[in-house]
Amino acid sequence: MSDGTSTPTAPPAGGQAPFWTAVRLVARREFTERIRDRGFLVSVAVMLVILLAAVAIPAMAAKGGSDDFDVAFGPGPAQQPLSRLAPVQAKLLDVEVAVKTFPDAAAAEKAVRDGDLDAYVADGHIVVHRDLSNKLAAVLQSAYATVERDARLAAQGIDTAAVDRAVQVAPLEKTTLDKDADERNQRKGVAILGTITLYGMLMLFCMWVANGVVEEKSSRIVEILLAAVPARALLTGKVIGIGLLGLLQMALTAAVGLTAAKAFGTIDLNSAMVYPAALVVVWFVIGYALYACMFAAAASRVSRMEDLQNVITPMSTLLIASFFIAISFGQNGGTLATVLAYVPPFSAMLQPMLTASGDLAVWQNLVAAGLAALALVGLMAAAARMYEGAVLRTGGKVSVKDAWGTRN
Repeated sequence: MSDGTSTPTAPPAGGQAPFWTAVRLVARREFTERIRDRGFLVSVAVMLVILLAAVAIPAMAAKGGSDDFDVAFGPGPAQQPLSRLAPVQAKLLDVEVAVKTFPDAAAAEKAVRDGDLDAYVADGHIVVHRDLSNKLAAVLQSAYATVERDARLAAQGIDTAAVDRAVQVAPLEKTTLDKDADERNQRKGVAILGTITLYGMLMLFCMWVANGVVEEKSSRIVEILLAAVPARALLTGKVIGIGLLGLLQMALTAAVGLTAAKAFGTIDLNSAMVYPAALVVVWFVIGYALYACMFAAAASRVSRMEDLQNVITPMSTLLIASFFIAISFGQNGGTLATVLAYVPPFSAMLQPMLTASGDLAVWQNLVAAGLAALALVGLMAAAARMYEGAVLRTGGKVSVKDAWGTRN
């Protein structure tokens, strides 16, 4: 029975494999075991379903909101000019109105109820089944106002044709100073979806690393493993093996997401779109390495799953904060986002977002990656020392001071 203290346990005597050989063996073990795990396969399936839904639903909704309408007009002298003018007015609003004819009002109203007709205009009323599209309402109201105006002018002896010519003014043309605005918005959409995916996968795979460390420690399997491989090699191999699995899933997610977006017409798939997606994958590797080291070092301090959440809370909070900063500030740039884009581990979330928005160039991506690599070297050394000092200490939670001071 544990008395709440942490006691070191020496590994059994025996020779250990060379460092990189041991890393390769551990990484292969982690990769093969996890890829066969049903939980991993389910997570991949769920991730792809969510991704496809995120791409397909907006595209289908946009197509559902069609700008093509079928309209019928009732009998009467006022309805004939209205039926001629409505399609012309519609073109000014980028809307298509097709005029349909029916023998009487009852037949037209039945077509409206059956969904074969969007609206029936007669006797100063627009008859619809349930809802009237705002665009169609604007077209019909504008056409009706024009016909009524001409009728009143004609009643006063004013030449309506001359009035029509006088008011036929070409609409203002839009000139966009930023020629890449549409493409930038598409890149930003890719980056937002990629950042959400990046956050979810970083949390998932770092938790796998932490759970794996605690499982091996609580079952005492780690003592057997350390008889064959050095502690640092065990940590490095675990991070690399699970990371390769995450990289495989991230690459698959990016490929499926871009292909689906292209198929649904959400984006124009070109090199400008591929770069933000590739950047998300690259920063997954960097961000995962940074966070996984921290999660593993923290997890090595406890021997029970019940205590795991307590020790990884600081890292989880940091990851969540990075995500919210990227979503909240990354789209619009600003001093805070630009500065944190170079600070590991915030850079993992902010670099793809700011690059897609056009705030960062490739050389700035490289600078941030270099800084993250330097931070990773130091963090890996610190995490390895913490791991070595705590992974063989059983019982209660190992303090940071004890884990740092003990070398196995």
